[in-house]
Amino acid sequence: MTKVIVAGAAGRMGGRIINAIIRSRDFELTGAFERPDHQSVGQDAGEVAGSGRLGMKISGSVRDVIDSGEVLIDFTTPEATLQNMKEAASHGLAMVIGTTGISADLLREVQDIAKTIRCVMSPNMSVGVNVMFKIAGDMAKLLGNDYDMEILEVHHRLKKDAPSGTAMRLAQILASSTNRNLEEVAVYQRKGIIGERTDKEIGIQTWRAGDITGEHTIMFGGIGERLELIHRAHNRDNFARGALKAAAWIIDQPPGLYDMQDVLGLK
Repeated sequence: MTKVIVAGAAGRMGGRIINAIIRSRDFELTGAFERPDHQSVGQDAGEVAGSGRLGMKISGSVRDVIDSGEVLIDFTTPEATLQNMKEAASHGLAMVIGTTGISADLLREVQDIAKTIRCVMSPNMSVGVNVMFKIAGDMAKLLGNDYDMEILEVHHRLKKDAPSGTAMRLAQILASSTNRNLEEVAVYQRKGIIGERTDKEIGIQTWRAGDITGEHTIMFGGIGERLELIHRAHNRDNFARGALKAAAWIIDQPPGLYDMQDVLGLK
């Protein structure tokens, strides 16, 4: 069995990953931790995740559990992820990173560290979303500049970053597939007398409401017709299953930075 350590064990995703590990015959939870000041530190990881008592307490530091696992799964914050990655690198652990909102500066540090460890990083671990990434690029290439491209992402009211990492990856795919520079053509809001829409712009809009797990829509708007590509997440379990799929895959890979397209063989 693959021995897994879960970062952010008391978070929404951490709990679902722990549940997925418990239900699987192929993985063993060998460590769980939170930031030192979190109220769940010292509590049973299974009880916090809603799975019943496991007999494993949530630690307040990655260093307390780093020697217990083979792969570290991290859905936390950009700064915490970077520090956890440094610890994983120094102990020879593989990593699966689902953290979003990573700045360009932090991403460069992540990419540098990833040269020495095995790491899968993706803004969305869902198998369905990663198929969407593949299809979106193909559609953009086929439709080209004859169709306007707009992205709408919808998430729960507690999500901290916007647009979502998934929406930004979709925008990058659309831009790359049509030979555009996303920094030049992305439009994040519209208000007032803004004039006609340009042929090159890619709209990226954000909604936040209630407890919506996550929805992403791409609209290709042509003259007389439109096509829409939609993914709706009903709960977080699909992300957890994808993260475990990535954890099983990355163990046998050489050092480097991979994504879910590599894991699923979509490249």
